[in-house]
Amino acid sequence: MVYRRTPRIQARMDSQRAAILDAAIELLAERGYAGCSMSAVAAQAGVATGSVYRHFPGKAELVAELFRLVVTREVQAVELAAEQPGTAPERVVAVVETFASRALKAPRLAYALLAEPVDAPVEEQRLVFRRAFRDVVARRVAEGVRTGILPPQDAEITAAAIIGAGAEVLTGPLTSDSTDAVSELCTFTLRALGATDATHP
Repeated sequence: MVYRRTPRIQARMDSQRAAILDAAIELLAERGYAGCSMSAVAAQAGVATGSVYRHFPGKAELVAELFRLVVTREVQAVELAAEQPGTAPERVVAVVETFASRALKAPRLAYALLAEPVDAPVEEQRLVFRRAFRDVVARRVAEGVRTGILPPQDAEITAAAIIGAGAEVLTGPLTSDSTDAVSELCTFTLRALGATDATHP
């Protein structure tokens, strides 16, 4: 006879899984990937370590799931920024500004998402993350080229370069003072696009 979970048991399992993910996101934001061990997540969630393994085979699978959740939220934020009124360059700047501002509000989490050494399953999700951001920017760059606001260029390469530069500025030791980072990154973005007015207020 095949065992089937009752709705009550399934609801309890789903609730526990959500609590584990919430705890893991908190740890990822505080300690990064290195500090997000299965035992640490269990302690943060108030469950036994075995309970965490019941839902996730290992740390890499757990954090890969976190990446999917967080990336979905971050991509939604930049997609919304990309829909703001304005020219194509202004919309690209809005995306970069949103991306950068959100990263600087949670720098440890941004580092974990963008640059921290991770296991292969997590790196796969990181690539999804970067491609999603690139695609949002590329659509606006292509729009600018199509309408003649921007000079001819490969939209995907330009977008990848802008996202890569943003990640480098926002997550590494190269940025000692983040006060002007967002503004400078927006100015750089306009220059990289070849926009006529390469200034940012």
